[in-house]
Amino acid sequence: MHAGRQYSLLHTLFWTSKYILIFAIWSTIVVLLYSTLEIKWIGIPWLPIALVGTAIAFYLGFKNNSAYDRLWEARKIWGGIVNSSRTLGVMARDFVTNEYANERLSQTELQKIHRRLIYRHIAWLYALTFQLREPKPWEHNNKKSAQNRMSFDTDPKPERYDYLKQFISTEDFAYISSKTNRAVQLLSLQSKDLKELKSKGLIDNFRHMEMKGLIEKLYALQGKCERIKNYPFPRQYASVNVFFVWLFSFLLPFAMVHEFSQTGGCFIWLTVPLCVVVSWVFHTMEVIGDFSENPFEGLFNDVPMTSLSRTIEIDLREMLDETDLPVPIKPVTKFKILL
Repeated sequence: MHAGRQYSLLHTLFWTSKYILIFAIWSTIVVLLYSTLEIKWIGIPWLPIALVGTAIAFYLGFKNNSAYDRLWEARKIWGGIVNSSRTLGVMARDFVTNEYANERLSQTELQKIHRRLIYRHIAWLYALTFQLREPKPWEHNNKKSAQNRMSFDTDPKPERYDYLKQFISTEDFAYISSKTNRAVQLLSLQSKDLKELKSKGLIDNFRHMEMKGLIEKLYALQGKCERIKNYPFPRQYASVNVFFVWLFSFLLPFAMVHEFSQTGGCFIWLTVPLCVVVSWVFHTMEVIGDFSENPFEGLFNDVPMTSLSRTIEIDLREMLDETDLPVPIKPVTKFKILL
């Protein structure tokens, strides 16, 4: 995730350079047709274009607000995952004891159980992250151009799910590998493990209910993430908005050249830079909304799930008094422009 104060002007211009060039070429063609070839009839009054531009501006505001709601909801969901994960770590460490045990275990054996529960939850975090990063047809991270310009990947490579082997047993990994939704199955294994611990008296009824309630909450949080991931921003809104912006950019030079032709002289060539600026503003607003619709793609403005998962992993492993901890993933404040 980009966490600098702002994007540089250079990067913003580079990000939209292709469209700036298109707008410049098109407006130049219109000016040449109007002034050099004397095709005056292509000039149209400014008022209807202004009305269209006003309508599109309102529509852009609606789309961007809706897209931002999806992004902000996703961030709040992951905030809930952070809090619930820390709670689960404390419960796993403090609720599994010999207090009501049918057969007392050594401290080393209890610590192994604590570690098993916490590490399985860490595996759930990464499994959920990997699943939410799977590309969808309506997203941008399955398009080469978007990957080259904006995306960056901090997910463990080369085989994503093999990364989970360090957190769970071979049997657990083989079990979840045969399932479609690995994250769901990891929570299912947690529930099964808690049931067995309860049967041994290592967790009393009340503590078992509390931990089961927390797993239910994690299921709910995962379901909310999957709702955003698997249900795209309505295509009719996304598609029509693109059509409107391009229609406005197409018609704008015809109205602009008509206005500047009335001033006479070389002022007609002001049509080109002003058309580029106006079209660039409208198009950039549309693209911002477009790239905010899907907050789990792994682009610069999306929810930093890998970083959050790493932060939770460090917190949970410190609860086990471990010292050999992974390095936190730092936010990106500067980045290179990739050609």
